[in-house]
Amino acid sequence: MKKILYFILIGLFSGLVTFYILNITTNKSASKSLENSSENDNTSLTQSFKLTKNNYPISNDLDFTIAAEKTVNSVVHIKSEYSNNYDSDPLMDYFLGPNGNYSKKSQISAGSGVLISSDGYIVTNNHVVEGSSKLLVILNDGRELNAEIIGADPNTDLALLKIKEMNLSFAKFGNSDEVKLGDWVLAVGNPFNLTSTVTAGIVSAKARNINILRRNSSEKNIFPLESFIQTDAAVNPGNSGGALVNPDGLLVGINTAIASRTGSYSGYSFAIPSNIALKVVNDLKNYGEVQRAFIGVIIQDVTQFVMDDLDLENTNGVLVSGLSIGGAAKEAGIKINDIILKVEKIKVNDVPELQEQIAKYKPGDVVNLIIHRDGINKTVKIKLRNDKGTIEISKRKL
Repeated sequence: MKKILYFILIGLFSGLVTFYILNITTNKSASKSLENSSENDNTSLTQSFKLTKNNYPISNDLDFTIAAEKTVNSVVHIKSEYSNNYDSDPLMDYFLGPNGNYSKKSQISAGSGVLISSDGYIVTNNHVVEGSSKLLVILNDGRELNAEIIGADPNTDLALLKIKEMNLSFAKFGNSDEVKLGDWVLAVGNPFNLTSTVTAGIVSAKARNINILRRNSSEKNIFPLESFIQTDAAVNPGNSGGALVNPDGLLVGINTAIASRTGSYSGYSFAIPSNIALKVVNDLKNYGEVQRAFIGVIIQDVTQFVMDDLDLENTNGVLVSGLSIGGAAKEAGIKINDIILKVEKIKVNDVPELQEQIAKYKPGDVVNLIIHRDGINKTVKIKLRNDKGTIEISKRKL
């Protein structure tokens, strides 16, 4: 009996010891598991977002002083005089006589221009000089000279003027195709009659179409070309026709418009690319009018709908939605639903970009278009034509 009781007590004691040891081990494992879980959660949180080391070299050499000094001497102040004729008033005619001075009053508006040659050629906006009866150009050194209009183009809102003077400081044309988003630029002009004003900003966008030329032009039958460089450099009334230059002082645009509800600068300004300006002023100087070239297509942007409908991989390029009868595109073999990807080596991803590139050429020029058709890219050579469907160069008597 005693032996049986002894073994029972030994068994109970052993069970209690075993239970105690198992309980401690289980608690430690659970605690360790929670710690590991917490560590994993913390690790997961720290790995979700992290800082990336900046390996891009930050330059401290950015200096606008040389570009500003070069440009202010090539930007001029333009005063345009307009004659307003009023209807005759019988009472005033009685006191002042017929056609008295009261019936002829003039108004003055101001803008800017850029000297582009040492012998006095000036590029400005057409709306600065359009309809003027007299033009006065004021140089940065204070000299005042009369100017004549060599030619004007409402389609691009550009005009070419000439003053009789030699050995002038002038701006050199840069390549606006090389301008990139984020590039620094300077706007130089005469806002609010404050001569030689320089402001700085960056290129905010390219190939902007803001539908301002057709809306503001007095011409009814125009083919407006809008592919503006958008910047945040401050531009105000009076800056029109002034220079947009890069830090090297090269002319990359002609300041033309602002987006504003007040009429003053609100953070957005627009400039005509220098490559378009160069083509226009050369045409106006050599021919008296702009030699505008056309592909002979109806075009539109490639949207998500177009991409899905034509089973395209992306929205790159410009869609050919129609062809002109007897046009250059039809003759070259371009078809409806072709996607124009490049003009020569320049990519075009919307209508203004394509129009900007074609605007650099004249009728009769042969250009290579890279198009996408049926899943394949191919090169098409096309001889551009004028608005009459020919390759003839028109010339106005100078």
